[in-house]
Amino acid sequence: MEKNILNKFYEHCQQHEHTHAPISVPDIWTQFDTSKLTATYLANGEVLVDPYHFFKVLSEQLYLNKNPKAIESLSQSKGLKKDGAWLNDAIIYSSLIRTSSAWDHDRSGRLEDENLHGLKDTGTFVKMLALLPHLKKMGVNTLYLLPIMRFSKYSKKGDLGSPYSVKDFFLLDEGLKDPLTHDAFTLDEEFRLMIEAAHALNIRVMIDIIPKTNAIDSNFIKDHPEWFYWIKCDEKPHYVPPKVPGVPNTAIPTAAYIKPIYESKHTLAHINRFTHNPKQLDAALFNKLKKRKNPLQAIEKNMGITIAPAFSDHINDPQPPWTDVTFFRMYFDHPEHAKPYLKDNTPPYILFDTIKSNLYPGKQPNQKLWDMITDIIPYFQRTFGIDGARIDMGHALPKPLLQAIIKKAKAVDPDVGFIAEELNNDNAQTAKDNGYNIIVGNGFIDQPRVFDGSAKRFFTQAKDYPLALFAGAETHDTPRIAARDGKETLAKTLAVLNYFMPNGVPFINAGMELYETQAMNLGLDATEVEQKRLDYHDPYYNKLALFDRYQLHYLYEKRYELPTILKRIAPLRKQYLGAIKNKNRTFILASDNPFFIGIVYHFRNKLLLVLGNLNPFHDEWITPSIKTIQTKTGISRQQGTLLFSTNEEKRAFTQFKDPNTLDIHLAKGEVKIVEL
Repeated sequence: MEKNILNKFYEHCQQHEHTHAPISVPDIWTQFDTSKLTATYLANGEVLVDPYHFFKVLSEQLYLNKNPKAIESLSQSKGLKKDGAWLNDAIIYSSLIRTSSAWDHDRSGRLEDENLHGLKDTGTFVKMLALLPHLKKMGVNTLYLLPIMRFSKYSKKGDLGSPYSVKDFFLLDEGLKDPLTHDAFTLDEEFRLMIEAAHALNIRVMIDIIPKTNAIDSNFIKDHPEWFYWIKCDEKPHYVPPKVPGVPNTAIPTAAYIKPIYESKHTLAHINRFTHNPKQLDAALFNKLKKRKNPLQAIEKNMGITIAPAFSDHINDPQPPWTDVTFFRMYFDHPEHAKPYLKDNTPPYILFDTIKSNLYPGKQPNQKLWDMITDIIPYFQRTFGIDGARIDMGHALPKPLLQAIIKKAKAVDPDVGFIAEELNNDNAQTAKDNGYNIIVGNGFIDQPRVFDGSAKRFFTQAKDYPLALFAGAETHDTPRIAARDGKETLAKTLAVLNYFMPNGVPFINAGMELYETQAMNLGLDATEVEQKRLDYHDPYYNKLALFDRYQLHYLYEKRYELPTILKRIAPLRKQYLGAIKNKNRTFILASDNPFFIGIVYHFRNKLLLVLGNLNPFHDEWITPSIKTIQTKTGISRQQGTLLFSTNEEKRAFTQFKDPNTLDIHLAKGEVKIVEL
């Protein structure tokens, strides 16, 4: 039987063992049985290892001799067909691979594509193997990858460019190739290696797809220029989202705003900047130019037109155009409501309503484009064995297209899982109707806001939504929770509560467990202050991981504090997961205290009490009644066992004011987990 990729990788490392100079890795990458590892441990937390020996031991200890499988998802290998229900049991870790597995291996002080040892300091699929044991110990069972496709350097942001500026959905980012494998493995095989290793640890792998946008210099231009929106080059300096007088800032383009949009003089000027695609203007010339090394630059130089950048779908949004990406043209015709305002033969144009093709569909779908988009996830399923996907801006896709994306993926694997990029909890039912399993939700907005009651409201109302929400206080688009008011204390409190949030799926943004403070992006709820959170002398000061070379602070002195806590509570979450997911077995302790979170889960003949103080600065004393819960469950006890506390060791819990009332003292930011 043919060997699987993991075994082939083991043999490759064994063949090259002891042929390479020692390199540095952080000690958090050594969370496996290192009894056979020859290494030098430094006082600062770095470990010097022979890279081939390191990966040989890692592979042998954790992955070697797993049964060879066809390329398939974890559910397919287990014969599961449950419509993605596993996502409700997930603990998700979000990773931008080039950052999460980046390290200054030659200790030069900078991240290089080729360092002194001939290796790559930025992250790779291969180096992600070293992180998997660390994730497993925290209870992580789902690895969610930010975009891994080939992306553009055209008009790039930062040192490296945005991974969301995808140039081709069917090619992987060549920057994720690892020189350790030489030519023995292709880039595709290295991604398969990472997925096979994750699956060996029962960790599922999900990807991010971006079907609404593509890079300005997309690979699809040369064959399908009609899939894009074009403007005159001399109009590009003036290209901004049109202002619409009388409409509030960041308003959604509802039907009531259509007339003001099209009657604005700014809109008229904006539409006049667009032109027809180059093939339509001069097919013979276009056919010559598309063969050039850079077709877009050739078109710009010889035809004076270029791709129109994308911008926000909200009216009067202060964001400038997104210069590295453009929107796909979902329909060949203009929206019906716009036609009275347009001249004959008006070229295709980007506007708030055309962006929102879910609200304003045309009558002539761009079927070839739709077919390509619906093939993305099945391609990754068949080629790599992925387990699911998040659909970026899925809410703005035409509903028939969204349904086709999900249907086609489920035809390959009925248990494929889907995350909706839905930031409004109230839209959970719509997401469920569309075939999603869970939604992102607005926890990243509400959880950090403990002093206005938003965090408490989020935790206590979460169980009422028809789909589970991300239980997380930050994402790759937001400020870091450890940089918010309350700092590491609040970060720790929320991380523990999120493992036990009703109707929640714990979500860890890479670096959160290290108390990372500098944001990866300034996309949501953030200002430029967030990219200057580090000390001025830190090499990553003023850098954003989504665009720049960035290394997580794996040597931070408290790097093991939160991972150790999550390791302790993950088994407890698993034990009570059935009750956590059952709304009929979930109760909220009533209290006027704005910082108190009291969640009670009924499991068999026990009650699990999750008691939290969201105040990171002061202790709180709370006396909630438990009488109603005792009556409903038939459980009435005056003593319990403290299973876990962020502040104390395990001991008896006897804090009853009377048989029906708890008398609880919580230190600042403390979470207690009690079993009655």
